[in-house]
Amino acid sequence: MITEVRAGPYTLRGISVGGVYTTLHVPELDVVLDAGLPLRSFATVGRFFLSHGHLDHVSGLAGLLNIRGLVGGKRATIHLPAEIEGPVRDLLRAHTALARAELDVELVPMRPGDERPLGNSMFVRAFQTHHPVPSLGYQFVRRVSKLRPEHHGKAPEEIARLRKQGGPGLFEEHERLELAYATDTLSRVLETEASLLESRVLVLECTFVDATRSVEDARRKFHLHLDELIELAPRFNNEALVLMHFGQGTSPDRVREAVQSRLPPGLRERVVVFAPEGDRWFG
Repeated sequence: MITEVRAGPYTLRGISVGGVYTTLHVPELDVVLDAGLPLRSFATVGRFFLSHGHLDHVSGLAGLLNIRGLVGGKRATIHLPAEIEGPVRDLLRAHTALARAELDVELVPMRPGDERPLGNSMFVRAFQTHHPVPSLGYQFVRRVSKLRPEHHGKAPEEIARLRKQGGPGLFEEHERLELAYATDTLSRVLETEASLLESRVLVLECTFVDATRSVEDARRKFHLHLDELIELAPRFNNEALVLMHFGQGTSPDRVREAVQSRLPPGLRERVVVFAPEGDRWFG
């Protein structure tokens, strides 16, 4: 029961239940975010991004890489918090020992502020999230070059001549914050990484959605509560806000009801609930 939603120009496919499993595929970026379940259709994706080492986010990694090998996929690239590089290598070595099959993988350790090119003018930047274990979020950024205003109106031949001369100041670089992913974190991440509020699409955990668990409960568990997002509603400038990682104790139908009934107008219309239809979670 893979969930699929549309958020702005992006598709998100996968599954996410807090404490159980989370893995999301964004086909337009050719990335998988976390690997809590080895979904076969995700195995051919080129890049994986791990937020942290809790099992509901990494336990499917070896299975995904194994399937990738079966279908003849090339080396996979896995971006992950630098602090968990060693344990993840150990995890993959254990699989190799059990299966007697090598997993072709490149690990890319990252720290907050680190940036890596992804091709086609797209970059990824890691940022700090707030969880009891080493954890990161990821901001996908498109960089475009635009002609400086003082050159607007010049003939194409003149622009071509200036470009050929290679003189400075012809173009300036702009960043477009395309999609950000932040899971398993305190709401403080919206202060420490304020760019999340400006990202075109923000994929954000919201483990608790109603009065069955308090904001204090959520904070003790280093997770987010819908009440916190309601309080911050005027600050979200995103085209789409995707809420995910809901607790398994609240049915998908109840999650949708709470989100739609409790969020204020203006934000409610931009929120996408990442949950399956019906009243049961996958599995």
